[in-house]
Amino acid sequence: MNFLCDTNIISEVMKKLPNQAVKNWMKDREFLYLSVITVEEIYCGLAHKDARRQKEWFEKFVEFRCEVLPITTAVASRCGVMRGEFRRQGIIRTQADVLIASTAYEYGLTIVTRNTDDFKGCNIQMLNPFIESTPNV
Repeated sequence: MNFLCDTNIISEVMKKLPNQAVKNWMKDREFLYLSVITVEEIYCGLAHKDARRQKEWFEKFVEFRCEVLPITTAVASRCGVMRGEFRRQGIIRTQADVLIASTAYEYGLTIVTRNTDDFKGCNIQMLNPFIESTPNV
């Protein structure tokens, strides 16, 4: 199974004292995928905090353990359709979250996140390593 990590998972493992369940899940993974959206969100947070140690860790993590996936035309199209359908139903989702969900869908990846509500109805498998060890839809 291949995993696309949401921003909150990467942020968690960068903490001085990360959640033990997330830390354990992460150490068992040799390779992960990230959306380019997650990369932007992490760099934004690190710049805001002037967190040089975490920035160095993140850059090495991406270089040696990740593949960063782009926003392709297929991802953008899926995102637009999903956001439009959600909106028609009165459901508001952020563009960033739906781009990440669309990336997971297009590449057949399981999204790893603490915020599973942000991805409900996106027709993707999810895993919340804070509370579970196997994915669900």
